[in-house]
Amino acid sequence: MALLSPIPTLASNSKRQLRNELETRGDRFFTGFFTYLAALAELGHCSVNACPLLAYCRSAGRFTLATMSEAMKQQFGLIQRPWGVYYLKNKVTGEQTSLKTNDRNEAQRLLQAHNDTHSQPHFNLALARVYTNGADPKLGTRTWQEVMDHIVQRKTGETLRRWEVAIKDQNFDCIRNLLVVETRADQFDRALADGKVSTNVYLRRIHNHALAMEWLFKSVIPRLLWPKPVFKDKRAVTSEEHTTIVAREGNPERRDFYELLWHTGASQTDAAYLTAEDVDWASSTISYTRKKLKSRGTAIKPPLIRFSAEVTAILKRRPQAGPLFPYLRSVRAGDRATEFKQRCLGLEIKGISLHSYRYAWAERARKCGYPQRFAQEALGHNSKAVHHAYSKHAEVTVPSLDDWEKEWKKNPQTVAQPKVVSVNFQSPQSPAVTTGDAQPSALAQAS
Repeated sequence: MALLSPIPTLASNSKRQLRNELETRGDRFFTGFFTYLAALAELGHCSVNACPLLAYCRSAGRFTLATMSEAMKQQFGLIQRPWGVYYLKNKVTGEQTSLKTNDRNEAQRLLQAHNDTHSQPHFNLALARVYTNGADPKLGTRTWQEVMDHIVQRKTGETLRRWEVAIKDQNFDCIRNLLVVETRADQFDRALADGKVSTNVYLRRIHNHALAMEWLFKSVIPRLLWPKPVFKDKRAVTSEEHTTIVAREGNPERRDFYELLWHTGASQTDAAYLTAEDVDWASSTISYTRKKLKSRGTAIKPPLIRFSAEVTAILKRRPQAGPLFPYLRSVRAGDRATEFKQRCLGLEIKGISLHSYRYAWAERARKCGYPQRFAQEALGHNSKAVHHAYSKHAEVTVPSLDDWEKEWKKNPQTVAQPKVVSVNFQSPQSPAVTTGDAQPSALAQAS
């Protein structure tokens, strides 16, 4: 294409003559408004500093014009790998992300969404509301208070009472009326700012409930980034402290109650609700279902706990029909705990509560080598980790293996020998099964 001929000197011509000259001669590269501005820049009527407005012109002398599509360059582009998968490429950083699709139309829609997100951030939230309302009409209006109410509706018994108290926590006031789908991590951080353990535990449960119900698109706080709750130091009741408390207690019902907790390790609520019908004098056992697990139905079978002579003496002092502790059964668990705390303050004993009797029982069991499976049954622990938390402060002395081996060599019968079961496979009509020291059949030996 032919280049433009030089524009003649225009110092003596008027602006009207210049415009007429340019209109008649034409220009194969520039037309209209851009040519007019370029000529004014040469005449001094337009500053050279305005050149960047001419779609990236580098100087007034060179009229290199970029296209408008380059001026409005989008941040993301689309590329297709040889195996057919489309990738999203960030033109600024060069980062490539798989769109996990081979469909070009689908890839184009995802590309448009990413570019719109970058160029119109104010429009993203409104667009998201349109899509969410189509999936769930309440998704865009549901608050955290509604999530809490939904959880409480599904609880019963003691669990219901605990949840009703928990959701009244003042730390939740800053998120009660927040929309669930628009909640940010810093808003949760304000609720967790004081490090309260109950707030941390119950907020995590509320958050997980919203995720499970698909009322949240993703976690507000990732699971591994939740602040770790810091529990207060817990310890067991020592034997000396228990003796002092019992000796000081003047109420016979409370005294027997504390004695029973020491010998059985039962929780205060389970012990307070014991009845005479839970005691089997023929086999010297106590059987009861934990109140904490009542909501799980009848699938959990209560263990049979054999009681000692000390417990026998306590049970004989209690009523032989109906509740064993009529008064303590009628008051709230918090009232029983407050009465015990008052006794401890009067004796200047600090750092323990009624629950400390369970820690004491677990530590005593571990210290004397009581089998862990029996201890878990007695305390009602299904988890070994929970049981270990109760007994971790126990002082256990491990015997010397050399001494243990010497005693074993002196009397190997002290170690229980496994029983041999003999089965006569040759006579299926009348199989003979014996235990003890019986010799197995020839077929059993051969196998």
